[in-house]
Amino acid sequence: MKKLDISKQEKETLDAAITHWREEGLIDDRLATELAESYEVKGFDWKRLAQYAFWIALSCTVLAFLSLFVDETVLRWIRGLYDTPDTVICVFCFTLAVFFYSWGFRHKARHPDRSFTNEAIMALGVFATAAFIGYLGKIIDRGSGHFSLLFLASVVIYGLLSIKLASRLIWVFTLVCFGVWFATETAYHSDWGFRFWGMNYPLRFTLFGALLTGFALSWQKRIKPLQPFQPLTYIIGLTYLMVALWLLSIFGNYSDMDKWSAVRQWRIFYWGLLSTAIALGLAWYGLKRKDHVAREFGIVFLVINLYTRFFEYLWDNINRAVFFLILAASFWFIGRWAERIWRGKTS
Repeated sequence: MKKLDISKQEKETLDAAITHWREEGLIDDRLATELAESYEVKGFDWKRLAQYAFWIALSCTVLAFLSLFVDETVLRWIRGLYDTPDTVICVFCFTLAVFFYSWGFRHKARHPDRSFTNEAIMALGVFATAAFIGYLGKIIDRGSGHFSLLFLASVVIYGLLSIKLASRLIWVFTLVCFGVWFATETAYHSDWGFRFWGMNYPLRFTLFGALLTGFALSWQKRIKPLQPFQPLTYIIGLTYLMVALWLLSIFGNYSDMDKWSAVRQWRIFYWGLLSTAIALGLAWYGLKRKDHVAREFGIVFLVINLYTRFFEYLWDNINRAVFFLILAASFWFIGRWAERIWRGKTS
């Protein structure tokens, strides 16, 4: 029988569980021994190494591309490209994108277990697609300044590709482009001002994140092609929501930095209360429903909001030593609280 490779921490957890079950009479000694011998500590986490190696390889590829622009020989070659029609470059990028996607699709069909290699190839296709859409925009541009439509096209293209190729990475790019489209589209309709229907960017993205999270929790589960991406949509939707709420608690619904800097923070405290209340609600919902994503987002942003309020209201009004003593004491109480929860689960 092939043994299961697990980490040292996982082994300690399983050993404690087997010991507990044996002491409670849920399993006999023979079964406990068989279970204990069915796994072993893995010598090295090759999966994590592969993941980091591929991400570093992609990063180095991007850096290598950027470093080309500081090489004089390459710069002279690039200057010569100015005479190259945008249509030619657009077709080249499209061909490159098709090549990477085809390669990734075939590689995934032959080697479905090599997930990191497959996603790395798909990422190259994503970059080529972005270049293709950019040059396509230059070709069809008529001076309207409505370039947010390019991001909408990216959303559609990446969305279809992520479903066709079953790529979680491309789905992440889809949702990122969706957020960029939302920002640029609302800016275009507000004549590139900071307000749209009386809302600044943090307030707009609070609503955007709430709608995306609601979609992930309700409608996406009913759309079969999108079901595999539901957890990712949920996480990214909460990220949009909670980061926007946190920024809203700092800047309020102001779109002018001069006006915001002239206002005392206590005048916009209600945004801080809203952000803290939603974080607390998320943590409570996650604990009650055993939703680990909601629980962790709620707890993390609850702590972030509390310490943001500390800096806002106490930094200029309290002695620095007392301020940091308050922080130390609060972290100590958080540690004691987490320790009690941990001891309660392990006792």
